[in-house]
Amino acid sequence: MSETKKPILLGAFEMMNPSNGMPTWTDPRGRGDDWDRLDYWVDLAAMLDEAGFDFLFFADTYGYATLEGRMPHEVAAHGIQFPALDPMLAIPALARATENIGFVVTSPTTVEMPYATARRFATLDRFTGGRIGWNIVTGSSQATTDDLFGVTRKLTHDQRYDAADDFLDTCLRFWEHSWDDDAELRDRARGLYADPDKLHRVEVDGEYQRAHGVFAVPPTPQRTPVLFQAGTSDRGRAYAARNAEAVFIQGQSIASAAAHVADIRAKAETHGRDGAEVKVVSGMTVTVAPTTEQAKALRAEYEALLGLDDAAVMFAGITGIDLTGVDPDTRLVDLRTDYGQTLVDRYAKNDPDVRVRGVLDQFRTKAIRGFQITGDPVEVADEIEAIIDGSGIDGLMLEPTFGGPDSYRAFIDLVLPILVERGRASAPADTLRERFSGSPRLSPSHRAHRLTATTASVPA
Repeated sequence: MSETKKPILLGAFEMMNPSNGMPTWTDPRGRGDDWDRLDYWVDLAAMLDEAGFDFLFFADTYGYATLEGRMPHEVAAHGIQFPALDPMLAIPALARATENIGFVVTSPTTVEMPYATARRFATLDRFTGGRIGWNIVTGSSQATTDDLFGVTRKLTHDQRYDAADDFLDTCLRFWEHSWDDDAELRDRARGLYADPDKLHRVEVDGEYQRAHGVFAVPPTPQRTPVLFQAGTSDRGRAYAARNAEAVFIQGQSIASAAAHVADIRAKAETHGRDGAEVKVVSGMTVTVAPTTEQAKALRAEYEALLGLDDAAVMFAGITGIDLTGVDPDTRLVDLRTDYGQTLVDRYAKNDPDVRVRGVLDQFRTKAIRGFQITGDPVEVADEIEAIIDGSGIDGLMLEPTFGGPDSYRAFIDLVLPILVERGRASAPADTLRERFSGSPRLSPSHRAHRLTATTASVPA
């Protein structure tokens, strides 16, 4: 009897700006002329859907890199994650052009309001037929975002997660506890749309959030969007362990990814959850060609586009630390920030003695990306299987190289058939959550079910 192999959840990581991380828009294989055309994104989603991808993930931020409150020259001149569009507004069009693929959209808990966020995602869950997920972030380029929104109350890194707890709990109360399952009737004969006795007011009076009233959107296919979370700082992991159904990491070694998976699942179990229900997905940049030599040459072309100065600006935008103004021999661990602690920890924990010079050189080619694989189709497939089996992660999120669809197409044509033949394809499903857990609803062990419509009865 042949051994049953673990299926691989497969996603694609995107941003609605001219590049996808470091500036690549000037290359003919980039998307400098296409990034703001809806048809480009529709075509991309359709290609991934036809290939059997499980989801298309959109990273997003209201902000952009700043240094001392000002946009550096390079941000606008070189297009460093700037300018950008709102991917949430494109989701209905992408869903209409596809049949199975899910969509995960980033939305922050800092400058939004829970009711508006809950309403948007419930609407998308309805319009997509249950194919929507929410990547929960406490903020990105937060100093810039605070200025753009006129935020005067500045929160520390950990306080932002405290506020995010209140934010998500309020959304969960709207989604899961404001309508009974059978409250929506649509009974024309009796002229009764919904049973008022089966609607419940949400009453929240917390330190960070206040909300009072009935949710205006009836239950949707998933009720709650699939909950993604990407923070890998200590506080971010704790938040993910309590709440996330899928955790996005940027594993760069099998050992570090395995440790992250074990830690997340162990923490989840302390909250009464089944650790195996928390799926872990890692970013991965694949450069593949018919031969190893061709793949290495393609990777070299890609890396030649990436500049050290641009890396410093992008690093500053994420962490709040301007490394261009720091002695290159300074240890990173000696620098602290309330913004982007995840990224600082990632480098400092791997090598407590890492210096600024080394960080920028790594960041130039890896940025916030995950595993880096370069090779011929069999080499790439072999390494992917080794990563999956050695780390315990459940899925991969492919990151484009030059920015356009070519890297996805190469993976689809050259690598995916090998993985499918080896039994690594995930099973199709009606909703995004079913692809991850087998059920369209939140797991019974999820803490959302221990909430009520009001804050008065919240368990300790």
